[in-house]
Amino acid sequence: TVSRAMATRVQFENNNEVGVFARLTNSYCLVGIGGSENFYSVFESELADHVPVIHASIAGCRIIGRLCVGNSKGLLLPNTTTDQEMLHIRNSLPENVVVQRIEERLSALGNCICTNDYVALTHTDLDRETEEIVADVLGVEVFRQTIAGNVLVGSYCCLTNQGGMVHPRTSVEDQDELSSLLQVPIVAGTVNRGSDVIAAGLCVNDWSAFCGLDTTSTEISVIESIFKLRNAQPSRIVTEMRSSLIDAMQS
Repeated sequence: TVSRAMATRVQFENNNEVGVFARLTNSYCLVGIGGSENFYSVFESELADHVPVIHASIAGCRIIGRLCVGNSKGLLLPNTTTDQEMLHIRNSLPENVVVQRIEERLSALGNCICTNDYVALTHTDLDRETEEIVADVLGVEVFRQTIAGNVLVGSYCCLTNQGGMVHPRTSVEDQDELSSLLQVPIVAGTVNRGSDVIAAGLCVNDWSAFCGLDTTSTEISVIESIFKLRNAQPSRIVTEMRSSLIDAMQS
């Protein structure tokens, strides 16, 4: 297979905040309903061979990337999600993905929680009950955290099983602390030509990334290097993980 740069620039109706209108994980992708079919088709052409790409809305809104949070094991929706929307999402997702609604005051879950398949960072004021549901449904360890003094960890951090990108003003000490907490490399950076709201301008999983059209080539090279996207394919990741697991067991 030809290895190619795997970060794709895309816009949602002339808007560069692609992370607001889409939620991407290793086992599915949700894309805001409406908008131009163009936005949806960019995701579909990159992902459809590997994971389902699903049109959805939450509480009648298209800003699904900010309202829900999920990983390859589960998806959490705010309690404003209608029964019909939840049914549609549940029917469209792979069977092994658990879908659950949460009664949480901080209902923009995507802004308050940042997660990969193993660890989640959450807003410091999140309900204890919500924290337990996050741990349970997403199968992750949960840490209450701030990023560069911001409580909205979901907005200022993008995380995969390969690496993480945080607000550009995050101190080196904080980056090191986050890195040891999450057990992945962390880098401070920007998207969309200097925007510090990382998660609003970037959707990323273990083998592909989508960022706003304004993202510079320097920003893209940082994204591709921290998330290890340069030669990544879905099957390759499994192979690499297997070989590293075997190495670990042998050593």
